[in-house]
Amino acid sequence: MAANGASCEQPQKRGGAKDRHNGKSTDSSVRERRQKEKEDRLSLVVWRRPVTTLHYFLLETLVKLKEWTLKLWQRRGAVFLVLVLCSLFSIAYSTEGTHQQYVEYLEKKFLWCAYWVGLGILSSVGLGTGLHTFLLYLGPHIASVTLAAYECGSTDFPEPPYPDQIVCPHGGGLEGNISLFSIMSKVRLEACMWGAGTAIGELPPYFMARAARQSGADPDDEDYEEFEEMLEQAEGAQDFVTRAKLGVQHMVQRVGFFGILACASIPNPLFDLAGITCGHFLVPFWTFFGATLIGKAIIKMHIQKLFVIITFSKHIVEQMVLLIG
Repeated sequence: MAANGASCEQPQKRGGAKDRHNGKSTDSSVRERRQKEKEDRLSLVVWRRPVTTLHYFLLETLVKLKEWTLKLWQRRGAVFLVLVLCSLFSIAYSTEGTHQQYVEYLEKKFLWCAYWVGLGILSSVGLGTGLHTFLLYLGPHIASVTLAAYECGSTDFPEPPYPDQIVCPHGGGLEGNISLFSIMSKVRLEACMWGAGTAIGELPPYFMARAARQSGADPDDEDYEEFEEMLEQAEGAQDFVTRAKLGVQHMVQRVGFFGILACASIPNPLFDLAGITCGHFLVPFWTFFGATLIGKAIIKMHIQKLFVIITFSKHIVEQMVLLIG
């Protein structure tokens, strides 16, 4: 019986070793295939394989057009409403009448808001390499409005020429009537539109990371393993920049909406990492964009606006100096 049991165990051991060998060979073949596919994707560029690249580009364009057409057809009610509103606005814009003054007012406001939204996008787009439009445009505008308000004693500047040129009103006003909140309300539209533009400029890193994550949606793929290895190595780093990036990544990943809101509500040069993290971990779009929009267009903009107004308000500065003294 013992001999029979030993003879039965030996084939089982041999079978287990054979299965492990087959599993290792299968894993190695899968890795080789993935590596070959990765090399093929990297070699798919216009200057190396122009015909193949253009072929796949056209196929992807057709697929995307089909997807967008289906999405628009599913939301055909909203599309029809937008088309009706655009048609009515076009008719009102081209027809003469007493309503033209309101149309001109709306057109002026729309172009003014689009101008500041565009400056905000230029400020935050490009993974931190954007144009510093706050220092070049919005900050000087808030400063000029603050100085003119204290000089004129009023914020009711005649329009036009405001906002192209600031001219004191004829009646004027008392200098003591100017408050911090009246100046903030005067520049609130420009500041909020600029903040909304910076929130829109944070979307490219999010979509880039989301597309890269969805292209290999299997959580056991090689890219995901490399990402996990990078995080493990970053945990042992001691330099300040690496620990700050890791802190932003952990806050966004664990806290979610309020973590994104906290990162967006302060001047944070590492916020691009938050967008990449949200895209990689497939955070819903409206969770990311809603928190970013609230943080940048409302909370952070009021902080920056308050700082500029206080800096250029001579009475507030004098009171602070007296208080410090």
